[in-house]
This record gives sequence, structure tokens and C-alpha cells, in this order.
Amino acid sequence: RYALEHGIGMNIAGGTHHAFADHGEGFCVLNDIAIAARALLHEGRVRRVLVVDLDVHQGNGTARIFRNEPRVFTFSMHGARNYPTRKERSDLDIGLPDGTDDALYLRLLTETLPALLDHVEPELLFFQAGVDVLEEDRLGRLRLSLQGCAQRDRFVLATAHRHRVPVVVSMGGGYPQRLATLIEAHANTYRAAQEVFF
Repeated sequence: RYALEHGIGMNIAGGTHHAFADHGEGFCVLNDIAIAARALLHEGRVRRVLVVDLDVHQGNGTARIFRNEPRVFTFSMHGARNYPTRKERSDLDIGLPDGTDDALYLRLLTETLPALLDHVEPELLFFQAGVDVLEEDRLGRLRLSLQGCAQRDRFVLATAHRHRVPVVVSMGGGYPQRLATLIEAHANTYRAAQEVFF
């Protein structure tokens, strides 16, 4: 609701995209994205929602919950060989090979997201901004730099802003060896929001 009023709302936690309607999974008990999207649709505040899930792990719970919901379009770009082993079908899945670097990742994202916003015409975008895409992440298997991850966030937010689509951001996963890396990566998401929206 805050995002609809102010253009952006950010959750310092959340992004629990592995939780299904009837059970938790993968460190996730309740699917906050699905709960919020359903509530806003039920209240009539929005008619069309886009979920952009860029955590390294597929948003399997979110995909399953909304598989028969035409008002919600789910897009997940994730490690093809990473958890979950058995993927659900999102409306759009891009499976990335192990070792994907900044250049490939950002090329795929920039080729996909603007066209997706034009096609879906959402009234709200949920952005799952997991930072487990980083090279030093213990569970990630991709090779994004801190700078590349920050570019990702800035691009998503700026593209939504250009399309005049409000954004709800949740932090998602991140498991680097050094806590400082995790903090910096998540802080970059907030810096990007500050630059784009304020």
C-alpha cells in the first residue's frame, strides 16, 4: 500500500519465495510476496501484478501459488542447476548457467525486463532482490560482482520508474563468507532506490 502511494516500498527482510500455499520450504515459512499481492488484488487496489524474482534460486513457491492466476505474471531469473532441484513453471523462467558473470546477466535482464513491462502492463511490481547472485556467495554458483549486482538493482528500479510502475522490494537471499559483503550488497539496493525515486 505504501508503494502504491509513494512509488516504492521496501522490506528489509522478506522475499520468502520458496513458501507454498500449504507448506514452507527452503528457509521460507510464509510467502510474503504472494500474501501481499493477493491482498491488494482482493482489495481491488491493483488489477495486474508483475513479480520480478532475481534471487539465484527460482521462486518456486510464488510460481506455484500463481500458476492459475492470470492477474499475476511471475518472472524468475535464477541459476539453472541450483536449488530447487525440481523447478515450478513461472510465466517466464530464465535459467542461468553456473558461472554467469555481470555481462551475460545484465544483457539478459536488459533484453527482457522492458519488453516484459510493456507486455504485462502491471500496476505494481514486486522485486525480489536476492544478492546470492554474487561470486563469493556460498550457495550461489554465479559470478556477479558487487558492482554488477548494484547495476541490476538500479536497472530494475529505473525501468519500473520509467514505466510509472510502483515497486515493492524485498531483500531475499545472500550467503557470502563475509558479513560486510552482504550488508554492502543490500545497502546498494537502497542506494539505487534513493537515486531513482528520490
